[in-house]
Amino acid sequence: MRARPCAALGVWLLLLFPGLVSAHPSPFSYLDLRIGDTAIQGELVVHVLDVANDLGISPAEQLLDQEFLRTRVGLVAGLLEPRFSLRTTQPLPLEFLTVEAIPDQQAIRLRFRAETPRPAALALDTNLFPYDPLHQTFVNVYEGETLRQQMIFNAESPERRYFAGTAQGMLAVVQTFVPSGVQHILIGPDHILFLIGLLLLGGSWWALLRIVTAFTIGHSITLSLAALDLVSPPATLVEPAIALSIVFVGADNLVRGAGRDLRAWAALVFGLVHGFGFAYVLREFGLPREALGWSLFSFNLGVEIGQVAIVLVVASVLALIRARSEVAGRRVAVAGSLVVIAAGAYWFVQRAFGVGL
Repeated sequence: MRARPCAALGVWLLLLFPGLVSAHPSPFSYLDLRIGDTAIQGELVVHVLDVANDLGISPAEQLLDQEFLRTRVGLVAGLLEPRFSLRTTQPLPLEFLTVEAIPDQQAIRLRFRAETPRPAALALDTNLFPYDPLHQTFVNVYEGETLRQQMIFNAESPERRYFAGTAQGMLAVVQTFVPSGVQHILIGPDHILFLIGLLLLGGSWWALLRIVTAFTIGHSITLSLAALDLVSPPATLVEPAIALSIVFVGADNLVRGAGRDLRAWAALVFGLVHGFGFAYVLREFGLPREALGWSLFSFNLGVEIGQVAIVLVVASVLALIRARSEVAGRRVAVAGSLVVIAAGAYWFVQRAFGVGL
């Protein structure tokens, strides 16, 4: 069996946590995927104890006998095939080619193939042995002889995506992360309310553009820093801080009066805080390291598109109200600011103390 980069990590974990050895000799599996022009070749290595447990074979060492194993190829493949999946635009059927014993590692190796043109993106999901909550699957993704990405799956891991190092792969990144950015800003009530708070007092389109641009610059900086693991404050600090930023914007609307317009500066400063909030979502979504720059750019572009849509709608409605009645415009600004303060205060108490009002 070839040496695997992930295998070294598995050995290190066993040495670091010897308690795992007593519970299970090797709670790991290894999956190699090699992406070619017409097919994906795969090798899956699993421990005989895991397979024997689920197939009811005792003693498990019988699976290390090649003759015994050969008569049970269908059983082994039938057990594991439903427990991991490869998907491009649709699930890929897997053709298992060989199953062989690896006695010196107390393991068996399955080789399989999935017919497909070279994909721009490949989604992978696996939970090979649900009976063991400690079980992990180490995945290596190759293009040709080049190792492009490594992943580790456990029982709670979501589906993950690999993006090919091609123009089509970059396009797939853009098509994935732009909609994700748009969706996040549109379904994030705290981010939307912060933007609305900044727009309530109105102003020229140039002034509103400066405010939104400042917010974009702020959250882009911290989103990038967090995505690169350079700065990563805990959510227990960031989420209450986002709520306080909303309170500040609403309160500033009420007390500023005819004073200097500091909304662009507030958008820049608090945009730094909101960027960390975006980063948590991006991490959960899964940031492809092989296309880090494109994924960050695309997600930010999506957020910006969502912001522009919100600004166009809200600012147009507010401008229409003020054009019909200046008094009504002021009342809407005051009432809206009070709503912004109340919502921000509610979210702060909820996030800082874990209770609702």
